[in-house]
Amino acid sequence: MSWGTELWDQFDNLEKHTQWGIDFVERYTKFVKERSEIELNYAKQIRNLSKKYQPKKNSREEEENKYSSCRAFLSTLNELQDYAGQHELVAENLTAQIIAELAKYTQELKAERKSHFHDGRKAQQQIENSWKQLEACKRRFERDCKEADRAQQYFEKMDADINVTKADVEKARQQSQMRHQMASDSKNEYAAYLQKFNQEQNDHYYTIIPNIFQKIQDMEEKRIERLGESMRTFAEVDRQILPIVGKCLDGITTAAESIESKNDSKQVVDSYKSGFEPPGDVEFEDYGQAMKRAVSETSLSNSRGESKPEKPTKRQGKLWPFIKKNKGSGPEDFSHLPPEQRRKKLQAKIDDLNKDIQKEMDQRDALTKMKDVYIKNPQMGDPTSLDPRLGEIAQNIDKLQAEVQKFEGWLAEVEGRMPVKSDPPTKRQSAVFETQNNAPVTNNCAQDRESPDGSYTEEPSSEPPVKAADPEFDDEFEEEEVLPTIGTCKALYPFEGTNEGTISITEGELLYVIEEDKGDGWTRVRRNEEQEGYVPTSYVEVFLDNNTKDS
Repeated sequence: MSWGTELWDQFDNLEKHTQWGIDFVERYTKFVKERSEIELNYAKQIRNLSKKYQPKKNSREEEENKYSSCRAFLSTLNELQDYAGQHELVAENLTAQIIAELAKYTQELKAERKSHFHDGRKAQQQIENSWKQLEACKRRFERDCKEADRAQQYFEKMDADINVTKADVEKARQQSQMRHQMASDSKNEYAAYLQKFNQEQNDHYYTIIPNIFQKIQDMEEKRIERLGESMRTFAEVDRQILPIVGKCLDGITTAAESIESKNDSKQVVDSYKSGFEPPGDVEFEDYGQAMKRAVSETSLSNSRGESKPEKPTKRQGKLWPFIKKNKGSGPEDFSHLPPEQRRKKLQAKIDDLNKDIQKEMDQRDALTKMKDVYIKNPQMGDPTSLDPRLGEIAQNIDKLQAEVQKFEGWLAEVEGRMPVKSDPPTKRQSAVFETQNNAPVTNNCAQDRESPDGSYTEEPSSEPPVKAADPEFDDEFEEEEVLPTIGTCKALYPFEGTNEGTISITEGELLYVIEEDKGDGWTRVRRNEEQEGYVPTSYVEVFLDNNTKDS
């Protein structure tokens, strides 16, 4: 179906339709451009998200990578980087294959449309001019015919009038003949131009306009096909990244399947195991025998005097007392750590030193080979130029080996002090019971030297024996009692209580105060009957009870 034959009289409507077609192409181009911007922004946000949650260097998050779940999360973040790259590729392909091509094609389409409608207007103007000339010829023929009729009537009137001279009649006759001749000429001219116009009109509506409209139709069909190709490309651009996106998702799935809860649980044991043995049973302390003794029986009784025995006060606190957190990195020998953790730290340090020694030795071997080559081929270099560097490497190796020996000595010391699991735990014996058996009591309980963050402090093995009569020693092994609340406090800032002996708090949380700050910057609080610990005093606002303030 041709526009030239079916729409020969719809020039204006075709002009509007083709303009709408160009506007639609520009609208679709804008749509693809916005889609490309969305893909770029999405990819940027995905990359920023992945970067935000990447573990930082020298941070706690980096240590978490020993857990399979954390490694799986890291793999997910890395896969998201590739996933974002695919969306950037979509944006790039949309820009190159659709946006740029359609923008260029739109300019060509506008120029082609302008040319076709210019030809159409020109043909329309020509046929309109021919029609105007035909109308002019027709009006001229009509006018001449009327003038000829009037001249003929005038001549007949003059000829019938007997009072008119013969000369006037002749003049009227000649005028009539001239008008008839002019009318005849106008008729011939009108007939000739009418034939010409009909030919031009026939050519216009059956040749010129159909050709122009056919070109416009071809242009419009090409525009529609080009738009369809762009839409197919739009889908194909997305389809091309599906295999890579699928691989990214498969990688995330594989990472999720690699999570091993048992191994993560084992890592918790490896990370926090102290190496201490649990305390033994607390034996019965018979204070009755001490009360029945006479004043003069022993010097121990004399030293106590005749005062009435008082019930010993229970130690306020846990079996392993909390002390202020160790703010620094700890001593070089890791003596602030429990035995098991100290052993692991020392072993890791020895392994790192051995790696450094191996690197230095490899470098020394390489320089030695190079020196041999220089000795055999002096033209390649001076062998003595390598001596300073070889001497420096030798010094480095000696220093590293000395460090290894030092840490191996500490490691041997730790391994010699660590308790054997097969040995039964030592029973806790009271000071009075030991005194009755005349045996000095020595506090070798390593757990009592543990700090809130799980630190361990080595003490000299030659500890002085504690006197059996010291009641403070008895208190060390008393069962702890629940401390009464002395007030309340409100958390001013959030605090992550990651170390042993501390407790996490959130901003605005209300807690009970069970022990005031003793000058070390820590206040002991309780959340409920089972959760209590120390928090920085500067992080909370304390409200003590009135009776506490009075006391």
